[in-house]
Amino acid sequence: MRAPRDRSMLAWQLALGAAMLAAWEGGVRAGVFDKFFFSRPSDIASRVAQLFAAGTIWVHLATTLIEAILSFLIGVTLGVAAGFLLARRRFLADLFDPYLRVANSLPRVVLAPIFLLWFGLGIWSKVALGVTVVFFIVFFNTFQGVREVDPVILNNARMLGASEKQLIRHVLIPSALTWIFSSLHISIGFAIIAVVVGEYLGAAKGIGYMISQAEGVFDTTGVFAGMTILAVVVLAVGSLVGNLERRLLRWKPAHSNTREGVS
Repeated sequence: MRAPRDRSMLAWQLALGAAMLAAWEGGVRAGVFDKFFFSRPSDIASRVAQLFAAGTIWVHLATTLIEAILSFLIGVTLGVAAGFLLARRRFLADLFDPYLRVANSLPRVVLAPIFLLWFGLGIWSKVALGVTVVFFIVFFNTFQGVREVDPVILNNARMLGASEKQLIRHVLIPSALTWIFSSLHISIGFAIIAVVVGEYLGAAKGIGYMISQAEGVFDTTGVFAGMTILAVVVLAVGSLVGNLERRLLRWKPAHSNTREGVS
């Protein structure tokens, strides 16, 4: 039932993207947009092809992906663990609440130079920046997801003799998975953005470094080429997360129905 609809929506999405690119290309060729500031989709595609053909992109792409994956994994692990802990311990939640809110309100761009001083120009300064972004997204979603579990279900499980570990495994985790995966869809994109910002501010390699170098010599095509590569990576990783979500939440009819209605 969903496959024809998915294919139809994909066709509409591709058509919309093609129309936007055609308008962009036509606008530049007609002189509506200045080529120096906007480049052209055809030139950007050519530059991306050159980067991959020459092989110069691989070391930068690998660096950015490694930083983003480490940021994502560490941030998700810490966020889920802290979210479950504080959701199950009201005293700890109240104790850390103001500190978590203050830490979450700090501009990440301000933290980037500090991490560069602490960890240097290597990958760990970018990983640290990415973790600060991913952690709070995952933490607050996990915390809310655990808090939203129906207390009747929890009480029934306790009456049946379920231990805390059994409650977490069989009740809390399945109930909070929707919230957690919702945060994963957002956090994977923000992890990549964070590490690219870190590379942009100070690095020796990475997509952010490439964009910074292109911007320094007013190479608009190079800047858009880097952004295009990042966009493709984000879409690919987001698709993988979506497939994993559908597999793990296949047992949940309400989730499936909700996704059916909005997809």
